[in-house]
Amino acid sequence: MEVSVSGMNVLPESCIAVILSLTSPSDACKSSSVSTVFGSAADSDLVWDKFLPSDYHEIVSKACNTTFLFASKKQLYHLLCNPVLIADGKMSFKLDRPSGRKSYILSARQLSISSSNDTMFWTWKSIPESRFSEVAELISSSRLEINGNIRSKKLSPNTKYGAYLLLKITERAYGLDLIPSETSIEIGNQSFKNTAYLRCQDDKKQRLENLFYSNRKQMMKSRVVKGDDRVMSRREDGWMEMELGEFFNGESDEEVKMSLMEIKGHQLKGGVTVEGIEIRPKA
Repeated sequence: MEVSVSGMNVLPESCIAVILSLTSPSDACKSSSVSTVFGSAADSDLVWDKFLPSDYHEIVSKACNTTFLFASKKQLYHLLCNPVLIADGKMSFKLDRPSGRKSYILSARQLSISSSNDTMFWTWKSIPESRFSEVAELISSSRLEINGNIRSKKLSPNTKYGAYLLLKITERAYGLDLIPSETSIEIGNQSFKNTAYLRCQDDKKQRLENLFYSNRKQMMKSRVVKGDDRVMSRREDGWMEMELGEFFNGESDEEVKMSLMEIKGHQLKGGVTVEGIEIRPKA
């Protein structure tokens, strides 16, 4: 049996608010235009308290250089839909506006990058286009190992997530795409591996490489696991991203491990700037 909107309007506002709290943030916003009663219910703290993450008090308390001024839970929700620096500025947090699901960016300082504290191989610097105070730039090394981890309980439960390495390739880059890098995601006893090239899709360059270095590339490629040979894509914020993999986050608390490694080519490489790893919900 269908219940009309006019029939719903006879319900107490608190009942409508309970019903709306079982929907989604986007649905609650849409319903506010139905009637005055719906609008009032859709703005209530009862509704938006359900949409806020259970640990929002901790997130707000650990925010860096941010003062949260809000008169309602709905206002706080929309404030958290904008990136917030936490963990002494080494992580960024935000909510997905339509769904309320959580996403994080682990800064380069929050990652484990092989030899990153050796100035012969890496340099740490500040650049205006980064959301963090420091990024890591590879000067020269035969090994590229980047690892990150996060507890699954920090993420939204029952949600499919993707992990993405945020980076830029400098003009003087070399040795990065001779052999594909190996990417992996581990959560609990599950492991997902793939391959990726640290380059943009460039058909002309690929044709030339296949013409002159085909045999060598095939020999080098045989050293790594078989995969999709993913390439980077450009983001709206000006950075490039490389998908490391995806995973389903259930309701248990497990460690999520993410990595990109190129250690089997043995050639020198340099000219990549690492900002961090983003973990965000996938559609």
